[in-house]
Amino acid sequence: MPDMSWVAAVARLRARREPGVLVTVATVRGHAPRRAGAKLVVGRTETWGSIGGGKVEAVAVDRARELAGAADPEPELMEFALNDKVTGPHGVQCCGGSVGVLFEPLPVVEAVAVFGVGHVGLELARILARQDLDLHLVDTRPQMLADERLGVLADAVAQIHVHRALLLPEEVLGQLPPGAHVLIMTHDHAEDAALCDAALRTPGLGSIGLIGSSAKWSRFRRRLAAEGGHDAAAIERITTPIGIPGIAGKEPATIAVSVAADLLRTFERRRGRGRGPVPDPVPPAPGAP
Repeated sequence: MPDMSWVAAVARLRARREPGVLVTVATVRGHAPRRAGAKLVVGRTETWGSIGGGKVEAVAVDRARELAGAADPEPELMEFALNDKVTGPHGVQCCGGSVGVLFEPLPVVEAVAVFGVGHVGLELARILARQDLDLHLVDTRPQMLADERLGVLADAVAQIHVHRALLLPEEVLGQLPPGAHVLIMTHDHAEDAALCDAALRTPGLGSIGLIGSSAKWSRFRRRLAAEGGHDAAAIERITTPIGIPGIAGKEPATIAVSVAADLLRTFERRRGRGRGPVPDPVPPAPGAP
């Protein structure tokens, strides 16, 4: 049980992309080991903090790990009577009072990578930044990722990760967390094509989306098959155009709203299948290293 504040412990789990549960003593009646407000953070194999030790904490850790392993866990409240008439797998605790313990799941959040932070990319980042996710912004143009330009994201709920990929933005793909959703919308069609090819060769990604016209996709499809050696099933992993069908506006903000809404719908579908942000296994494409 390392000496670390619960805030730092939650941040550590987030950085590791490890699910956990925040356990809080919500109510106390009579005598109890800790006062209301005491907190415990439970990860897969570690815990931080304490709600008093003994039977209550042992049962809480067991339940927290059950919740952390569930597909879509909800917060819950458990009541513990602390008297010698209540026994369980972790023995008896007879302080004489009772406590209510709140369990708040800390799921692994979705990760999204936007390649190309131009007019549409920045508008999309502004929308996605209001969601609880890990948002990766990638561009080969330093001015697109300048601090003053990204200042509009200063109040973001999302955790923002900026990648200034000056030479090979496709190398960032291998640095993304498992299940990351990729949106390709750079200023350069050649860069878009290289990213599509690299994304299909990167195992473990979530969805892959490409902005552009049907003519652009027709050229890319031929190139991915002929030069990239990708089969039809692999190429079909790329969704284009991106966004909700029927929204035809060309303004950057309109496109961004459509793309963000479609991405959020993708998240909901995955939750409906009982899965978190970790992707279904996808084998590397032919020719992948």
